[in-house]
Amino acid sequence: MASNYYSLIIASLIPILMTSFISASNNFYQDFDLTWGEGRSKILNNGDFLTLSLDKTSGSGFRSKNQYLFGKIDMQIKLVPGNSAGTVTAYYLSSQGVTHDEIDFEFLGNLSGDPYIVHTNVFSQGKGNREQQFYLWFDPTADFHTYSILWNPHRIIFSVDGTPIREFKNAESVGVPYPKSQPMRIYSSLWNADDWATRGGLIKTDWAQAPFTASYRNFEAVACVWSPFDGFSTCNSKSSPNSIDAWLNEELDSTNQERLKWVQHHYMIYNYCTDAKRFPLGFPPECGVNTT
Repeated sequence: MASNYYSLIIASLIPILMTSFISASNNFYQDFDLTWGEGRSKILNNGDFLTLSLDKTSGSGFRSKNQYLFGKIDMQIKLVPGNSAGTVTAYYLSSQGVTHDEIDFEFLGNLSGDPYIVHTNVFSQGKGNREQQFYLWFDPTADFHTYSILWNPHRIIFSVDGTPIREFKNAESVGVPYPKSQPMRIYSSLWNADDWATRGGLIKTDWAQAPFTASYRNFEAVACVWSPFDGFSTCNSKSSPNSIDAWLNEELDSTNQERLKWVQHHYMIYNYCTDAKRFPLGFPPECGVNTT
């Protein structure tokens, strides 16, 4: 009888342990707060769907209720269609303060028929300037696509529909700080950046096309949730099931390494690690670690 009793207790605890490591309710009401835009951000369909809009008065944005210290984050996004020149849809992880960490996807709008630019960046201890930019191999305004960030102690991997487009490895061995100690929230915003976003600011936002709208669905996070009250994350628990936290050591296998090379060969349009004019005295030290 005693063994059966303890088996029931353990079985009842498994769902609790699981939810400690998985924040994936897939409900925008439960997972996010609408933070700015005065009604321009909306949660719809009982929490299954979210939209951000931009007009001449204001953009809009949201952020996650939870903070994370490492995670595997997926979001399906349908970007602003038509003439989106001058607009930026940002989707990123960030901490706060002057020495903040940040992991960025930014989608730079363009004239109708011209491709979006996917702008990526990594900040550690307040220092960014690690830009890589890409075109996509599909129209990101015609349907939803999955944009993912894997962030573990060893690497950061940006992926689109499961295809890696960028890997940023931990380069502390060559003196480069790595985001590993500051919990970050998930943010997204839609805003006007026509002073720089499209062809260096030459193309301005056409407000006759407003309101501009980006749509979101199917958020999923398998992540270490940070507790600001206790000062530790759920992944500090020794009871973490191996099947749940395997992503903490995840790396690109040979197939995904080839897919990464394919994207960077065919679709990368800017890489700070090859910009000799910008770095005439030599490339940043992490560039030697992050060669593909």
